[in-house]
Amino acid sequence: MARMEEISEFLQKGRARNVKQLVEEALNEGTEPGVILNDGLLSGMAVIGEKFKNNEVFVPEVLIAARALNAGLDILRPKLAESGVTAKGVAVIGTVKGDLHDIGKNIVRIMLEGSGITPIDLGVDIPAEKFVDAALENNAQLICCSALLTTTMGEMRRVVEIVKERGLQDKIKVMVGGAPITQSFCDSIGADAYAPDAATAAEAAIRLLESL
Repeated sequence: MARMEEISEFLQKGRARNVKQLVEEALNEGTEPGVILNDGLLSGMAVIGEKFKNNEVFVPEVLIAARALNAGLDILRPKLAESGVTAKGVAVIGTVKGDLHDIGKNIVRIMLEGSGITPIDLGVDIPAEKFVDAALENNAQLICCSALLTTTMGEMRRVVEIVKERGLQDKIKVMVGGAPITQSFCDSIGADAYAPDAATAAEAAIRLLESL
């Protein structure tokens, strides 16, 4: 397992070239792709996520770790597909209609991928209907809505309403987050989860997937 620890440590340092090389070497040595994914890449991102939550690292460190993660995933994805390893789930993510802020959303996307979830990033200024349509098109189990402006928070309520109107509440869970969002607001609109930061969002997403 020393090789996996090396992958994890280099990922945490954002050393993309080293991560890529070590993933290739591990594959050549016959290590199962799923082991490399879980014990190397995702293990490293879990450490970054925890440190980010505790303010021990910040956005730049998360971004360079994500670059190293993607370098490893680029090598690993074809092998994962061949060996039948699938993602833990699919999440549609975006910033709601009327809001063009995306930094927080982008960090959450990185943390979701670093937790073994496939993110479908819709971008910014996304109307409620598009969140739900995209979830259906991509067989997603999660919808993750972000907002920074208080004036756009109502669009999150509409996402929840559409999911319920279409009878999808047992198949698709809705997560909300962003600076003005609180647990009480989440409860008031009937969303399934709220997270105050990106690392917690990834943890909540895993719990929601496990509940389905």
